[in-house]
Amino acid sequence: MADADWTDAENDLIVADYFAMLGADLAGRPYVKAEHRRRLQLLLNKRSEGSVEFKHQNISAVLLGLGQPWIEGYKPASRFQGSLVEAVLRWLEARPDWLLPARKSSEQSRIHRPGFAEDAPALWIGPAPTFSNQPAPIDPAMVALIARKYDVAERDARNRALGQAGEEVILAHEQRTLRAGGRRDLADKVRWVSRDDGDGAGYDIA
Repeated sequence: MADADWTDAENDLIVADYFAMLGADLAGRPYVKAEHRRRLQLLLNKRSEGSVEFKHQNISAVLLGLGQPWIEGYKPASRFQGSLVEAVLRWLEARPDWLLPARKSSEQSRIHRPGFAEDAPALWIGPAPTFSNQPAPIDPAMVALIARKYDVAERDARNRALGQAGEEVILAHEQRTLRAGGRRDLADKVRWVSRDDGDGAGYDIA
């Protein structure tokens, strides 16, 4: 069993555990990696601690390939099953608001600190380059595999188009409601702020 390919159920368990640690990492909450590994071993039926730790490193490599933050203590290690990529994508697809808490925190800090019109956005700092000609932590073939399965640019464009369509529906609804109430003068003053003035106002329709 120790050397057998990981099943989808096993991959889903360890991916969920990894994101629990990553979420704590990003929020600045303490956690103990060894405790997570021991709990996983009880669920994964005979997987060794080393195998669990290496799989965590594989997940870091997948996230690196996706351009996402990863747990610094688990250095990316390539040569993983394609099914692990699928497991990571399943987790992300089920949680499209994965990065939303960080954005909300940034917006709240601007609200409660009126003296600062803009706060500097959080930066993701990747691993520093080495002085030797060491191979990349994730090989190009694996990056290509991830890119084929998860087209970040296409998904971003699709999400933007969906958001814009939603704003357009709200704009039309507000204008229609005012006109139906006999207030065409107000309907003409409804503005699509995010389109005309850009993001940053904290709202899309005025």
